[in-house]
Amino acid sequence: MSNPPPPQPSPRDAALREARKRYWRANVTVVGILLALWAAVSLGAGILFADTLSAFSIGGAPLGFWMAQQGSIAVFVVLILVYALVMNAVDRRLQREFDALPDAEETPPAGES
Repeated sequence: MSNPPPPQPSPRDAALREARKRYWRANVTVVGILLALWAAVSLGAGILFADTLSAFSIGGAPLGFWMAQQGSIAVFVVLILVYALVMNAVDRRLQREFDALPDAEETPPAGES
């Protein structure tokens, strides 16, 4: 005996699957970009350009030292805010896509016509 073929996904299921893939692709892209920015600020301002930045001061501390100690943390907090705002926009866009999908066809429960 052979098993019956698996049921084909409905167009709505396929559209939902594609929308989820786009969502996670957007999420990973945003996270990657923000982590790269944070790494660049932390490494660049705190280590690579610390001597150049130390020509300036914030509250009596050299800017290079300040960026290494506090600046990268402040940038991280700002990036968290940016992530939240961007992902809220992505969530709204995805919700509009979900709302635009046709509803699944209603099938009566077994035994009812």
